[in-house]
Amino acid sequence: MLSETVKYLTPAYACLGSAGNVEIDVKCDSVVSTMFRRLALCVGTMSGVRVEKENEHIQQLRRDVYGQMRAKYVVEALKDNPTVRAYRDFYWKLDIDPTKTRPSGEALLRRVLNGNELPIISTVVDAYNLASMKTIIPISGFDGDRLDPPFQIRFARNDEVFAGIGMAKPVPLMDKMLVLTDEKRVLCIYPYRDCDCTKIGLLTRNVVIVAYGAPEIAEEHLKEAVNTALANIKQVSGGEIEMTKVFSSALK
Repeated sequence: MLSETVKYLTPAYACLGSAGNVEIDVKCDSVVSTMFRRLALCVGTMSGVRVEKENEHIQQLRRDVYGQMRAKYVVEALKDNPTVRAYRDFYWKLDIDPTKTRPSGEALLRRVLNGNELPIISTVVDAYNLASMKTIIPISGFDGDRLDPPFQIRFARNDEVFAGIGMAKPVPLMDKMLVLTDEKRVLCIYPYRDCDCTKIGLLTRNVVIVAYGAPEIAEEHLKEAVNTALANIKQVSGGEIEMTKVFSSALK
């Protein structure tokens, strides 16, 4: 099947290839490009992070972002927020009921606005979850050393199965499900459930962050989400930011 392909070069990055410049492709299946001509995602990479269960830096960041969000939003008005509305409309087009399976950015924000706290996973995961909540953009984080690019946005095949984080066992996918894949596996049911085998753990050193767009979400908003996530991670877990890049399904 034909696909739209965007390519870029990034400096040597252990999780994405050997020494020297490594070519990374993000492909958008032609069926997806035709259905969603303004669909974009943003990818960011970091190397040399130090993942911990908890530290004082993530604790302070949590307090700061919680305070900002509780001062800025009220939960009753979220349904009218343009970003929330854009993802809800996109979910309906994917045959997902957004009142039952909420976009992750909205779900995280609702949790905090209702007086609860986000789950404590690790410094890196918590840092990008805070970025997702702050920007209301769904974000994934992957252990870069477990990935096999290039990546592709496409619809699932009926013979595929998916083992997501927190799932007791793999589940079969349906061909109406939009997914992000690498060469070996489905990485994410777009844009709300991540693969278990590529998740970030305490031994992760290289991180790939993905912010998932919707047709009415501006590319700059996606870049803001990834840059916020990378800055948060650097603040709480160190490491070096390698690159940020937006990819679009727009036919050239």
